[in-house]
Amino acid sequence: MNIIQKWNSISLVKRIICGLILGAILGMAVPQVSVIGIFGTLFVGALKAIAPILVFFLVMAALACGQEGGGKTMGRVVVLYLVGTFAAAVIAVLACHFIPIVLPLGSGASTDGYTAAGSVGEVFSNLLGNIVANPIGSMVNANYLGILFWACIFGLALKKANDATKKVLNDLSEAVTFAVRAVISCAPFGIMGLVFSTVSESGLGIFTEYGKVLGVLVGCMAFVAFILNPIIVFTQIKDNPYPLVGKCLKDSFITAFFTRSSAANIPVNMTLCKELGLDEDNYSISIPLGATINMAGAAITITVMTLACVNTLGMEVPLAMKVLLSFVAAISACGASGVAGGSLLLIPLACSLFGIPNDVAMQVVGIGFIIGVVQDSCETGLNSSTDALFTAAAEFHDFKAAGKDIWAWRKK
Repeated sequence: MNIIQKWNSISLVKRIICGLILGAILGMAVPQVSVIGIFGTLFVGALKAIAPILVFFLVMAALACGQEGGGKTMGRVVVLYLVGTFAAAVIAVLACHFIPIVLPLGSGASTDGYTAAGSVGEVFSNLLGNIVANPIGSMVNANYLGILFWACIFGLALKKANDATKKVLNDLSEAVTFAVRAVISCAPFGIMGLVFSTVSESGLGIFTEYGKVLGVLVGCMAFVAFILNPIIVFTQIKDNPYPLVGKCLKDSFITAFFTRSSAANIPVNMTLCKELGLDEDNYSISIPLGATINMAGAAITITVMTLACVNTLGMEVPLAMKVLLSFVAAISACGASGVAGGSLLLIPLACSLFGIPNDVAMQVVGIGFIIGVVQDSCETGLNSSTDALFTAAAEFHDFKAAGKDIWAWRKK
């Protein structure tokens, strides 16, 4: 019993780091003991299972029982999401301009079973279809646009319900939150399993064969995380942004990196927002919304891989076309969660801007799947940690205007 109490007394981040190190050691020492990977599968499965229920009840309870007046903050969060996504695409264009990449096209990369998006219209058609999808189906399939839409409808409809009904909603919301905390407390074991699977299956060879394209992708994402995002946050809080940036990267990026799922990281981000002292009425909506439209990492992936293909084929592209690509990549990335296969399958759409045949574009997608262990992990980590970061930045803007201490969470 003492061991369990001591274990629980250690901060979650330190426990996750222990799991990370242990998973890496086991992955290199005993890669054949695949049963260790089950911990990761169970952890991600539990997070994905509870996240839709959490979002639905939190949003519904927040709208039914909450106070008026969060509109301005939510509007600011959405603007930050869109600005961050477009700016990330521009960063990727500049990186590819100064560091040209040649891809080994014709490799054995396979994309069997995947279908690329055909046009921007198709992306938005999928997006709008997801919004009005069956509410039960949306929860089963983790369609967060549909979950948000129906939770808002039911929440607003219940706003005039009696106090007893609202209390039931609040109690259900608290019960789901408790279940989420229980799942997150198992994160060290889940991360251990996920790291073990990654190391035992892929090893370190992936860095040598596709080192340059990985370097540009990860470099762009690091630039966004450590330079661009802090600048955006500074415009909101007019103070040193790095304590907040560091907190979000430490508490959100690590779990998102290994789960490789923005949806699975929603409960983690909500816990982080609560620690930062943010208003649940706001973050219960902005976090799941961010998992859908805040896609800086996806915009970088689409842009870098497309321009790498253009360079490999020896095509001369004017700057105006590259800017257009940034715009298309940013818009398409916002719909990445509505397309099976995520950001990689939006690459053919971007390639079509330059007249690149679909069979060539799909080879690029295949390379993306090969490096996906690293690319998708970094992309998800950036996307998900930025959801919490921009939500906090927008609300801290209001805190400052009201004379509140935005660093109160650091004193706890």
